[in-house]
Amino acid sequence: MEKILDLISNEVMRAFKANGYNEKYGKVTLSNRPDLCEYQCNGAMAAAKEYKCAPFMISDKIAGSLKDKEMFESVESVKPGFLNLKLNLEYLVNYLRGMEKDKERLGCNKCENPKTIMIDYGGPNVAKPLHVGHLRSAIIGESVKRIGKFMGHNMIGDVHLGDWGLQMGLIITELKERMPELVYFDESYNGEYPKEPPFTISELEEIYPTASGKSKEDVTYKEAAMQATYELQHGRKGYQALLEHILNVSVNDLKRNYENLKVSFELWKGESDAQPYIPDMVQKMKEDGFAYISEGALVVDVKEDTDTKEIPPCMILKSDGASLYNTTDLATIVWRMRDYNPDEIIYVVDKRQELYFTQVFRCARKTGLVKPETELKFLGFGTMNGKDGKPFKTREGGVMRLEYLVTSINEEMYKKITDNHTVEEAEGQKTAKLVALSAIKYGDLSNQASKDYIFDTERFTSFEGNTGPYILYTIVRIKSILKKYQAEKTLPQQAEILPAHSNSEKALMLEISKFNAIMENAFEESAPHKVCAYIYDLANAFNHFYHETKIMAEADEMVQAGYIKLLELTKKVLEICIEVLGFEAPERM
Repeated sequence: MEKILDLISNEVMRAFKANGYNEKYGKVTLSNRPDLCEYQCNGAMAAAKEYKCAPFMISDKIAGSLKDKEMFESVESVKPGFLNLKLNLEYLVNYLRGMEKDKERLGCNKCENPKTIMIDYGGPNVAKPLHVGHLRSAIIGESVKRIGKFMGHNMIGDVHLGDWGLQMGLIITELKERMPELVYFDESYNGEYPKEPPFTISELEEIYPTASGKSKEDVTYKEAAMQATYELQHGRKGYQALLEHILNVSVNDLKRNYENLKVSFELWKGESDAQPYIPDMVQKMKEDGFAYISEGALVVDVKEDTDTKEIPPCMILKSDGASLYNTTDLATIVWRMRDYNPDEIIYVVDKRQELYFTQVFRCARKTGLVKPETELKFLGFGTMNGKDGKPFKTREGGVMRLEYLVTSINEEMYKKITDNHTVEEAEGQKTAKLVALSAIKYGDLSNQASKDYIFDTERFTSFEGNTGPYILYTIVRIKSILKKYQAEKTLPQQAEILPAHSNSEKALMLEISKFNAIMENAFEESAPHKVCAYIYDLANAFNHFYHETKIMAEADEMVQAGYIKLLELTKKVLEICIEVLGFEAPERM
């Protein structure tokens, strides 16, 4: 279906053209004064300069041309030259009926030319637990992916594990100190390595910080770890077998934690997967004259004449020949282009890494790792802060594990649910998890990604205001009304949404009609917060209508059936929106 704002704009543009003016001036926007009108056109103000006349002379003519159009209930020319528009009730209800007929997509068209889009989000390090710092990348990336899928694109999410570098050498060194008898450390061993890992996830999570602490105090220990890293990266079989164990144990635990957040990835690739591509990539950069030695390191210049600040060269290899994050990120682009040939790659990372990704993107383009038309997009997010305005910490001042945060919100929601009414424990726990997840995700996603925000547990878990639980409570309220109606009556076969009987009903209809435009815009701008803002407005519009309208007490059977059809459509819009945000509603709360 065509977006309702486009349909209105097209009508007004035709009126401009018919009166001898450039149709570009007929663009319509949502009203910034909803107390006066629903839509507005300010084009006469700009057109007056071109046609050298008073703006109201133009707006008066356009209003005269539009007043008899079936689309409009009223068209008013207001000095100095504004056009105030209100939609005809019959036209609006017909638009909603068209949405309703499209059961799956509610009139939101899939894109005509689907793209293959890869999203790099998550980015956890293996052998370390997820902490709150991983939250934003995971849930923003997941939502951007879901919105893209809904719009018809081939979306591929890659967790991009940190599984290479000194941290692996540290773990191997500590294991060797603790269990030197393991066959992985015997260079003469030629048999098969054990299938079972020599550690659990709990032991692994303890080994890494212990090793890291030792390396900061013991130079010999750190040198041993660096040597282990070098040997791992240069193919020592025992160490590579250990790496496989580390990955398997870590990834299984990561998957469990991400599943609790309803976050998933199509690919579980890591930095180690890029290693085979590094030698050829580096060689080609040298042969093509892009890479050169500077102070012992291999670098590629990425500065441009238009730069207003210094952009340092992109380092490809350190002076000792070791690779860096830059190297693995560039090599990752190589395999992504080879295996998937994406039209776009989106990196969902901390906004403080913008300079780094500017270097990587420019280097990839300059050296021909991507096609000229391939888009590399940096989606930088702000910091999740505590009430003190500083990065979110535990009460003791440490970095909070993500699963502890989720558990604490679950417990808070369970307490609120059981305080309100009696509920069986199993159902209460299940409901609490769904509502808690909405609190966490909506609390984050309702903010523009690039902005820092305060993670306020008390506010996020409230059933009132701009929160996830409020959105879910609205959906559950609609479900309750529908169930009650279905228990008492059968919906007449000829039932359909009827023209609005009140201002609050029309306001609800107008909000519903924005659905396809919102989804399209949220995809184009990689902006889940726009979906959040929309469903908050929609939930408010529904609750206003609900409080003003006696739905179940309505005496006219067909009017009541029309209300029920409107509620069904409202529920469907809300459910699609929370699905792309990455959470769902319970049956009751």
